[in-house]
Amino acid sequence: MAGSNGKQKTVRDMVLSLGLISVMAGVIYLFIPHDDSAPEVKKVDYRVELLTARRAASYPVAAPEGLPDTWKATSVRFDGEEFDAWHLGFHTPGGEYVQVEQSTQKPATFIDEASQGGEETKTTEEIGGRTWTHYTGGRYKALVHQGDGATTVVAGTGSYAQLTEMAKALKTK
Repeated sequence: MAGSNGKQKTVRDMVLSLGLISVMAGVIYLFIPHDDSAPEVKKVDYRVELLTARRAASYPVAAPEGLPDTWKATSVRFDGEEFDAWHLGFHTPGGEYVQVEQSTQKPATFIDEASQGGEETKTTEEIGGRTWTHYTGGRYKALVHQGDGATTVVAGTGSYAQLTEMAKALKTK
């Protein structure tokens, strides 16, 4: 019987330690400030990359003009090594994502990558003097225009209305 008394103390000590740790964790949680709100989206300035892309690309590079300030540019890149690939991503007023992608890469491959698996539909619409084809079924909805020496894809999690708003705002220089 002498051995069981030692086991009881060990279990009691573990329960007391666990209780003390729980109390301390609760105190820390209550008194350490924490913010449960969504982090603010960091806006990027894409003017330098746009000028670089427009000088280097073999096609007229498109970028939006006149979008409201509530559209925040969040990512930009130009890769002139293989396919003169231009990317410009935006956080929309409703918290969605819309991107502009352009490239001279083979259209089927490029569209699949930019729309993340989108399939061409029979729906087309005239936006800004260009014919855009709707793509759906992938991770992103997409509007696709082929011409001007490159394929342009406006894609994202936003609605087709937001994609259309972006496509209307696109200007080339």
